[in-house]
Amino acid sequence: MTSAGTPAELALERASSQLTAVGLDELVARGALQTRTDRKYFVPAAVFEQVAAELAPDHQVLDIDGQRLFAYLTAYFDTAELLTYRAHLQRRRKRYKIWTRTYLDSSDCMLELKLAGRRAGVIKLRRPHPSADRARLSAEDHSYLAHLLGEEYDVSLPGRLEVVLTTSYRRATYASRAELTRLTCDVGLLCQGGDSGDQRLRARDDYVLVETKSPGPGSRADRVLRLHGVRPATISKYCLGVAALHPELPSNPWHPTLRRYFDWSPDVWVVGADSPAQAP
Repeated sequence: MTSAGTPAELALERASSQLTAVGLDELVARGALQTRTDRKYFVPAAVFEQVAAELAPDHQVLDIDGQRLFAYLTAYFDTAELLTYRAHLQRRRKRYKIWTRTYLDSSDCMLELKLAGRRAGVIKLRRPHPSADRARLSAEDHSYLAHLLGEEYDVSLPGRLEVVLTTSYRRATYASRAELTRLTCDVGLLCQGGDSGDQRLRARDDYVLVETKSPGPGSRADRVLRLHGVRPATISKYCLGVAALHPELPSNPWHPTLRRYFDWSPDVWVVGADSPAQAP
């Protein structure tokens, strides 16, 4: 396993190497968790290794041909007016996100719709998508999404959708043996916006972004994280990226997270660089 060298990446690699493996087929057979409750945590690298060690006796790590960390690229679709971002900002009950997710190690791609604001937590619906078209939606894709939104929320799909943000990161997936619970553990998060992708926001390299996914109110992983003093954060990669890269938009709810866990401040505008540059 090749180390990229940041504290978070090294911690994730070391922790993942200590867990027993589970194959993709077995993981899928345990349940898709398409309807679930998600909780997200920014975990300091050293704390993450302690948490993973405590979870190791009853958790496994996804392993495909000896590989345990996988590269992801997500392209988020919205209108020119950023209607889905505004719906999340305003905490509307019938809010959703649309994206394509490409698994770069295999070139597989999925079109996904994530619905929020329901008592059941979140619902994620997905189907395969051509990886060559990950930045485009066909007429058939629009019809598919329109049908799902009409069926689930009784709302119409906005007329024109385009990619407004992409995120890339490396991920390890942990699964509980005892519960229908999974953890996704992300490092190296980079958000890119603009037509050419030259506006960039990079997460701090000493935190692992952990998301627990469970059908109920909580899991053993959530309890262990709390015992280590880590509390859940209300975040969305999409909303954080849009908020940081579009300073003209309302974004106050995201400022504390951006200040603490990203290379960002309100007077910084990042263009064509991996680190912030002072705005003129």
